[in-house]
Amino acid sequence: MSTGFDEFVVTRGHALLRFAHVLCGDLHLGEDLVQEVLARAHRRWARIEQMQAPEAYLRKAIVREFLSWRRRLSSTETPVSSMPEGVTGEMGDPAHQLAARDEMWMFLARLPRAQRAVMVLRYYADMTDDEIAATLDCGASTVRAHATRALSRLRTVVPRQRDPRRGAPAPATTEVSVERP
Repeated sequence: MSTGFDEFVVTRGHALLRFAHVLCGDLHLGEDLVQEVLARAHRRWARIEQMQAPEAYLRKAIVREFLSWRRRLSSTETPVSSMPEGVTGEMGDPAHQLAARDEMWMFLARLPRAQRAVMVLRYYADMTDDEIAATLDCGASTVRAHATRALSRLRTVVPRQRDPRRGAPAPATTEVSVERP
């Protein structure tokens, strides 16, 4: 039993870690989530391994663990009175891309857990509303409501840049790419 589990963790563990990292926005908390889920899965690995999609099952377990986790990182949270200024630089500049990615983490971290889970499952895991609903055990309309609220909130906190052609605010052109598993 242990050999199959060990092989799975070696081959797909890194993808689960990346998924958890994107979901919670903290590498160490993501590692804790994956460790907790894998520890529970190890006891039932013979049944999980027989499933049609064991990795999807574990991702769902990671999302559920994230949504129900009671531990808070209040000692490491730092409130700020205003949002930082937009990042300047060329889009091809790796430093700019890293800064934009960090900025996006900050915006995602401000969302409630359910809304953040929907955003990660939709845009990182590339799931449909029905797949997200099945993962979160809710209706597709609830998923759409969470997505709408999350996008609305993100639109209010993401800095807007001036469009030089019109003199009016334009949506920020910051593109954030997250490596997919």
